Amino acid sequence: MIPFVNIQGQRKAYREELEKAEKAVLDSGIYIGGPEVAALEAELSAYTGTNAVTCASGTDALTIALTALGVQPGDEVVVPDFTFIAPAECVARLGATPVFADIDPRTLQISPESVETLIGPLTRGIIAVDLFGQCAPYGKLREIAQRHGLWLLEDSAQAFGAMQGSKHACTLGDMAITSFYPSKPLGCYGDGGAIFTANKELAQKVRMLANHGSEERYLHKVVGTNSRLDALQAAVLRVKLTHLNAELESRRKIAERYNHFFANIEGFTPQQVADGNTSTYAQYTLLADNREEFIAKLDRAGIPHCIHYPMPLHRQPCFAGTASQHAGENVADMVSKKAISLPMCAFTSIEEIIGKLQEVV
Repeated sequence: MIPFVNIQGQRKAYREELEKAEKAVLDSGIYIGGPEVAALEAELSAYTGTNAVTCASGTDALTIALTALGVQPGDEVVVPDFTFIAPAECVARLGATPVFADIDPRTLQISPESVETLIGPLTRGIIAVDLFGQCAPYGKLREIAQRHGLWLLEDSAQAFGAMQGSKHACTLGDMAITSFYPSKPLGCYGDGGAIFTANKELAQKVRMLANHGSEERYLHKVVGTNSRLDALQAAVLRVKLTHLNAELESRRKIAERYNHFFANIEGFTPQQVADGNTSTYAQYTLLADNREEFIAKLDRAGIPHCIHYPMPLHRQPCFAGTASQHAGENVADMVSKKAISLPMCAFTSIEEIIGKLQEVV
């Protein structure tokens, strides 16, 4: 059976390294924080060229970053309409209102033109999501943010390791976050996340917020939360980080193979990677004009698939009456009816998948 993400294949390839690292942590008796987490943060900082602070999940990273940026009840924050719920959810949980920007129909990234139309007197910032592994259009978004006096937060949960020109993902906003959920290009064996910023004061603030608002034991300067990365997860990530660039190159070659196949088939449009971007291909996503028919063919061929995402965020029941509403359907609506993701990871058996696709498409 073809796995959607071949985590087992990855573990088999690195088993000796992983088991050695895991054993060292278990034998140490230090299971939360400690030298493994400190070493991982140093390696993440060196990889990206900015300050990294780890935490318990990508969602926690968003909430902590938004808190550090000063989001208050009554504020508005512009978020993309087509993405996982976490950015809008975290805004709402802080009492602010997510305002949903439309997306580019080719790259599927947040549309700067749509963002511009949504900025009002209550707008405090913009969250851009590096959807499916490539960076959002930060040049245009930065110009908009600066002109209106807004902060810009990069949600790079799917794109750690991607580039925009000479800049790494996780360095393109005032702050950035990533996720280490197991299926991510850099994933641990549970939940985990990190926050990135070049601003050392913000880095210190998010570290304090993630540790019960405390820099000194039993002295709490602010109300924080408990969001710490386990040492075992840090050890797994340190091993995987050494292999990340090679894995990303394998992912790109797999994506090229998919692109070549679908270039000759009518009714399919792969997500376009913008000029100057590289992608981690956290998912290989394309638009299928007749998605239900395509799904039936995939099922017959035994090819796993996933729909990312079945509806725009502004149509989610939890945001009814509280979020910005669109007049009629937008690009995000159209994409949600056509988008489908195919198996993707460095250990994907792409020739087997292409062979099966050739039989049914």
